[in-house]
Amino acid sequence: MTPLKKGTKLTDNPRNLRLEIRLTQSENDILKDCAEQLGTTKTNIIIKGIKMVSESLKK
Repeated sequence: MTPLKKGTKLTDNPRNLRLEIRLTQSENDILKDCAEQLGTTKTNIIIKGIKMVSESLKK
């Protein structure tokens, strides 16, 4: 009898690194507002920002 798999591979590129940042209340409010307006998470907003800065540096 073969052993059963205990879970599935969810992605080829897992997010397994953590980053902690400190924000002012107003910075957090801006981030929260952006996430709500776009219907996404604060994490996704930060990732979009990182990609935007990276693209602008390549130009």
